[in-house]
Amino acid sequence: MADEAKAKGNAAFSTGKYDEAIRHFTEAINFSPTNHVLYSNRSAAYASLGKYSDALPDAEKTVELKPDWSKGYSRLGAAHLGLRRYDDAVSAYKKGLEIDPNNDALKSGLADAQSAQARSRPAQQPPSPFGDVFSGTEMWAKLTADPSTRALLQQPDFVRTMQDIQKNPSSLNMYLKDQRVMQALGVLLGLKLNARGGPEEDTEMPESSPERKRPAEAEPVKEEKRPEKAPEPEPEPEPMEHSGEEKEVKERKAQAQKEKEAGNAAYKKKDFEAAIQHYTKAFELDDEDISFLTNRAAVYLEMGKYEDCIKDCDKAVERGRELRSDFKMIARALTRKGTALVKMAKCSMDYEPAIETFQKALTEHRNPDTLKKLNEAEKAKKELEQQEYFDPQIADEEREKGNQYFKEQKFPESIKHYTESIKRNPKDPRAYSNRAACYTKLAALPEGLKDAEKCIELDPTFVKGYTRKGAAQFLMKEYEKALETYQEGLKLDRNNQELLDGVRRCVEQINKASRGDLTPEELKERQAKAMQDPEIQNILTDPVMRQVLNDFQDNPRAAQEHTKNPLVMNKIHKLVSAGIVQMK
Repeated sequence: MADEAKAKGNAAFSTGKYDEAIRHFTEAINFSPTNHVLYSNRSAAYASLGKYSDALPDAEKTVELKPDWSKGYSRLGAAHLGLRRYDDAVSAYKKGLEIDPNNDALKSGLADAQSAQARSRPAQQPPSPFGDVFSGTEMWAKLTADPSTRALLQQPDFVRTMQDIQKNPSSLNMYLKDQRVMQALGVLLGLKLNARGGPEEDTEMPESSPERKRPAEAEPVKEEKRPEKAPEPEPEPEPMEHSGEEKEVKERKAQAQKEKEAGNAAYKKKDFEAAIQHYTKAFELDDEDISFLTNRAAVYLEMGKYEDCIKDCDKAVERGRELRSDFKMIARALTRKGTALVKMAKCSMDYEPAIETFQKALTEHRNPDTLKKLNEAEKAKKELEQQEYFDPQIADEEREKGNQYFKEQKFPESIKHYTESIKRNPKDPRAYSNRAACYTKLAALPEGLKDAEKCIELDPTFVKGYTRKGAAQFLMKEYEKALETYQEGLKLDRNNQELLDGVRRCVEQINKASRGDLTPEELKERQAKAMQDPEIQNILTDPVMRQVLNDFQDNPRAAQEHTKNPLVMNKIHKLVSAGIVQMK
């Protein structure tokens, strides 16, 4: 049973029916809870649906059951990667490669995980030659304590400069021409540096005399009280050489923002040409803000200029990576590019680059809108594939091949050709009817029932569909349901012998239960199956029906009244046929 459920799961997975695959793999796990392959397959199905939180426990169970199986670590790495746990993903892929060093899937997964890991971490700055003098609050304490730098802290541009150096010590070279920075550096290093870069003397120099005496001839210094010298006013710091440039940059950035706001206003008014001009001017003024490009791409998208939109998105992604921009901004550019690619798609193959772009955007930032666009693109691609594959003539040829194999009792081969016929013409009920018969022959009853129901859905007047459905239900020992199906078919063809035979067989089985002719094993099996039926469960939990059953046991007069109610008796018959109740 486990192998059969696993095979059905694999078939569903290969056709992209991941929910169905999960159901079959779960059924297989119930039969064989120690089979590591089943957990691995279900993990892959969950991951394909983007349900990584569900994929992770199955992947961990796979590794637990079979720690020397490399594919388990591939599943584990994929689940961690989907959950953006990049360190865990890298670790899982590396463990798998220790077991199978040549596994291409593990190598590819490791590369993806390491790439995502690198993008998620801030860039490492090269070590500063001055050590940790700029780190922490100690730098500000030293600058505040020293009289020569205390006043400088009142100057906002100096504070910003020191903050920049503190964040990135390797940028110090950019500010060495600023005498204030040199002065602060001297304080932090415990040195005294003059404005021109030379060391200052710590002591006052005496006035020069015409003839300097040798130390031996120097007169003794007389102790005399000197008047206190008034403190000399500190010289005003010279302006930074690049302050004018910094001011110009700020002005350009401010002007760029104004251009962006003007572009936004024009966009809302549907004045797209004006919006493009404003966004273009904004990017010319400030090429470090990629929102100007993504906004212009949005305008091109509205205008139907999809190639121009894609170019702007690509440029935004490239520039964003150079500037290490916010991942959300890069994701926005990729999503916009994917939308443009969808608009340009003319065949199913055209959707592939759009789907790939949406997937890349989701690795940058998992946005619900992007996920929705991805699902819509995948659905549209599948629908187009079906349309492109549609060919009624080939469908009939494949169905005839299936019929020939059916006559030879080669049912798996028949299913293959009937499936191809359905792909070529999914609206033909005959292929579903014939494949249902094959599934029933192979005891794949749920699949046979599903095909029979699809057959009836496509053509409610196709009598063969009712015989297929009734046969599957009968073999599943759902005799009441099978009887109803056969009776529905007889409304269309009252003389159909196959339907009449089905009714007779169902009645025999139902009467067998009501007479108490079932063996203990048959009764136990029928009761267990019935208790899984939601309809039987509803009948048994219905307070009215519980009272009816009690009356049949203890109150014959009330029971006599109940027999006049057709709805009540219909439910009683269902319980009798299920072996839950016996009539004496």
